[in-house]
Amino acid sequence: MSRLVTAPNRAREYETIYILKPDIDADAAERVGSRLSDVIGREQGRLTKVENWGRRRLAYDIRKHRRGVYIYLKYLGTGRVVSEIERNLRLMDTVIKYQTVLVRNDVEVAGIAIAEEDVKFERVELPPIEEERDESRERQLGLIEPERRQERTSEAPASGEFDDMEGEADMTGTEEEGA
Repeated sequence: MSRLVTAPNRAREYETIYILKPDIDADAAERVGSRLSDVIGREQGRLTKVENWGRRRLAYDIRKHRRGVYIYLKYLGTGRVVSEIERNLRLMDTVIKYQTVLVRNDVEVAGIAIAEEDVKFERVELPPIEEERDESRERQLGLIEPERRQERTSEAPASGEFDDMEGEADMTGTEEEGA
């Protein structure tokens, strides 16, 4: 026996940004988008905006990736929609990170007009990944000291100036105690 479910007149507005692996192919990205669109529809939510921000550098490495493909979603729904979207994102291997934010708490659903091109998932067509060669493997492993700029002041002692002062004072100026 099927139950008739009506869409609520009021809902919450959410934004979700998810990051795909940088080497994702267009078909896999499209499958992720269609799955999320289906989830929103199945949970009586309403997709209001989709943007493909393209491949960008991450603030920090995530699962050994330096870059990721950012996708932005804006939608209306309840907490069930958010939990179902996040559950699906967690299960997909191509998604490396996601975050959802509540934008507005009480939105009139009937008063929002949505253009069809705003909610269409764009096909992800990305150029091949260029290897980043900003750090050598030795530097990444810590085998080579990072180059530091040393600015000398007139008060700073030259190297070897304290060599003849054995046991009198250490570099912080405190006296050493005898053993």
